[in-house]
Amino acid sequence: QVQLVESGGGVVQAGGSLRLSCAASGRTFTTYAMGWFRQAPGKAREFVAAVHWSFGATYYADSVKGRFAISRDNAKNTVYLQMNSLKPEDTAIYFCAASTETSWTSRLGAPDAYDYWGQGTQVTVSS
Repeated sequence: QVQLVESGGGVVQAGGSLRLSCAASGRTFTTYAMGWFRQAPGKAREFVAAVHWSFGATYYADSVKGRFAISRDNAKNTVYLQMNSLKPEDTAIYFCAASTETSWTSRLGAPDAYDYWGQGTQVTVSS
C-alpha cells in the first residue's frame, strides 16, 4: 500500500501563486509516476500534471501549461505542484495520485491509470 498526504491548499487572489505538496509513504518503490488531478463542484475529475519518479519527465494538461510546474524530491518521497498566475477557474479540490503503470504514455492523463489517491486539498482562487 502507498499513502499520500497533500498539503498547501488555501485561498488566493487571481494572479497569485500556491505550492501544493504530496508526501508519499509505504511501498513507494512500486510506483513509477505521480500525478495531480482536480475536481470542481459538479464536474468530473480532471488531469492537471504528472511526473515520472526516476526520469523526471513531465506531462501537463493544456489548461495549465506555462502556469503550473510539477516536480519531485526522491529523497523526501514528495511531489510538488507550483501553481502561478492562478485563475478563478482553477478553484477545485486538488488530489495527488500514484501510478504503478510502467509505461510513460498519455494514459497517465486518465484517473484510472492511478492506483492510490490522497484525500485532497482545497484551492480557492478569488476574482
